[in-house]
Amino acid sequence: MAAAIAQQNGATATVRGYVVGQPTATSTVVRSAFPSDYALALADSPSQTATGQMLYVQVTSAFRAQWGLKSNPGLLGRQVDVTGVLGAYFAHPGLTSTSAFAFAGGAPTTTTTTGATTTTTTTTAVPDVDAYYSAALGKSGAALKTALHQIIRTQTKLSYDQVWEALKVTDQDPDNAANVILLYSGRSQGKTANGGNADDWNREHVWAKSHGDFGTATGPGTDVHHLRPEDVSVNANRGNKDFDAGGSAAAEAPGNYTDADSWEPRNAVKGDVARMLFYMAVRYEGDDGFADLELNDSVANGTAPYHGRLSLLRQWHAQDPPDAFEKRRNQVIYDRFQRNRNPFIDHPEWVAAIWG
Repeated sequence: MAAAIAQQNGATATVRGYVVGQPTATSTVVRSAFPSDYALALADSPSQTATGQMLYVQVTSAFRAQWGLKSNPGLLGRQVDVTGVLGAYFAHPGLTSTSAFAFAGGAPTTTTTTGATTTTTTTTAVPDVDAYYSAALGKSGAALKTALHQIIRTQTKLSYDQVWEALKVTDQDPDNAANVILLYSGRSQGKTANGGNADDWNREHVWAKSHGDFGTATGPGTDVHHLRPEDVSVNANRGNKDFDAGGSAAAEAPGNYTDADSWEPRNAVKGDVARMLFYMAVRYEGDDGFADLELNDSVANGTAPYHGRLSLLRQWHAQDPPDAFEKRRNQVIYDRFQRNRNPFIDHPEWVAAIWG
């Protein structure tokens, strides 16, 4: 372990150690209530608590179901062999781009299924999503935010008219291909029932467009990572309010609440809303002709390029992790429309790494 910690030189190595927790920041390793399946901390002893004696291991997507701590908390205290690249992770000595996992002394395996036959194989390929974020791996804080900005700012930009057609694909009802799911109300509605009339759906800017005064301009005003279908009147009721808890029940949107200066979305999409705002705060940094969008803890931001409340958004992110609908949406935006991704869907742990 000491050699792996000292030799952060980009070489490929197999390291043996005990799983002692999950890193969530440079000097923080949790041993319970694991937030995701994305990282392990290894040490020479299962009782080690000093983070300086630990190696932080990236669990790439091919291995998360079997080797992630959220899905497999029983891994804590087990001795494992991991193969990967010696390099910083969470700005800490680490092992990244992992290509094989095994219990100590066992064969490094993953399971693949072909037809009715299950075979055991060794994999060395780095999944595409990990390659996409390669420049950000191992970073935290401002350095991570900057690295992610440089990655996701490269995108195909849509016109505001093109957003209509994009949303019909990105937000398609998984149970009815003729419909979309409306964000706040949760209603499944016909794709063609869009427009400006009562009970139509229109294009909701989750980061309110007045918060930065970008309107519907190509860029933040047309970025489908934060644009969602919503009932016309519900969209108007939300307006440009910041996000907070409480208020009165919102008309036509069961489970949502609102008052004079804030909106609380239904539980099923609280995390979705938070991750869309996290994306916007990283994607738009003031270097492409638009305002530098940032999160704060206010619900009185008006037309300033800020959105709140950050403390509550972090809570919502934790209580409502990315689900299949949100993950599919992220992939569809990348594959078919913008060619960029929301990093906080792919790596939920990066919220804490940036915003604490």
